[in-house]
Amino acid sequence: MKKIITPLLLILLLASCGMKKEQTQMVGQTKAGPLKIEALIVTSSSLSNKIEVAGNILPFELTEIRSEISGRVTQLNFKEGTNIKSSSLLVKLFDGDLQAQLKKLNVQLQIAEKTEERQRELLKISGISQQDYDLSLLQVNNIKADIELTQVNISKTEILAPYSGRIGLRNISLGAYLTPSNLITTLSQVDKKKITFSVPEKYSSEIKQGTKINFGIEGTDKKYTATILASESVIESNTRNLKILATINDPDQKLTPGTFAKVSLELGKNEHAVLVPTQAIIPSARSKQLILYRDGNPEFVNVTTGARGVETVEVTTGIKAGDTVVTTGLLFIRKDSKLKITKIQ
Repeated sequence: MKKIITPLLLILLLASCGMKKEQTQMVGQTKAGPLKIEALIVTSSSLSNKIEVAGNILPFELTEIRSEISGRVTQLNFKEGTNIKSSSLLVKLFDGDLQAQLKKLNVQLQIAEKTEERQRELLKISGISQQDYDLSLLQVNNIKADIELTQVNISKTEILAPYSGRIGLRNISLGAYLTPSNLITTLSQVDKKKITFSVPEKYSSEIKQGTKINFGIEGTDKKYTATILASESVIESNTRNLKILATINDPDQKLTPGTFAKVSLELGKNEHAVLVPTQAIIPSARSKQLILYRDGNPEFVNVTTGARGVETVEVTTGIKAGDTVVTTGLLFIRKDSKLKITKIQ
């Protein structure tokens, strides 16, 4: 019986000691003095809102070279992967039939012009009617129009480079019959490059033409710069993003079109931002609060937050520089609590 009673008495003694200890602690918090807390005196500082988005490097111009008319390829005047100048002849199509037609029209024009000249002289002496002369003049003008049309068709047999750039891979061979649906090659303007990226719609108002941006690419730590050239006129309805176009400053020509880039944007800079530690914010269902230290008493204030960092958050409304914000012991503070600062950050 003694062996049974002894453990029970031991448990009761330990429990009574624990209750006395808790009571002693509560008395110490209420009667012994105020709650000990740490605080931060708010100051204004500079804050930049930076975001990082994905970008794509592109040639400034990229053109698919195709023929306007059908015909047999008689000349291929370019090498793959080489740089060419503007208006260089790339491909020549067979134009023998058009050249023969042009010669025929030139002969017809000579005869028609002589006929028109004779009838003009006859008209002066009333040898023919005005209508007969007008018909001969119409014949001359029709032949001239046919000659001009034939010359245009001949020019279409010569496929020229629209601008200076680098030629791509060849997709046709000499002697092949070419149609407008066949892709001959591509031409890209690589001496100038551009980069495209998208930003969330909440930052769309911060995007200005002429703004400088920084970006980097995989495999190197070098940072490149670009200048915003333009943006889309509307926000994409599916992604709620705004597409941006910027021109790249690449004097060394080290960037390859098609490369993935990481674009860093500094959207707005506040020289008088109010920052507090993240743990000082007390979230609730409808608002966010901070506890201010006021002569030993707590003051709960509703605040509005802005940009958030790793350890700090911007407070846009509710407090000002010079206020003292409580940063520790937040769960134990009530409106009637008494506070004592042990450390100011």
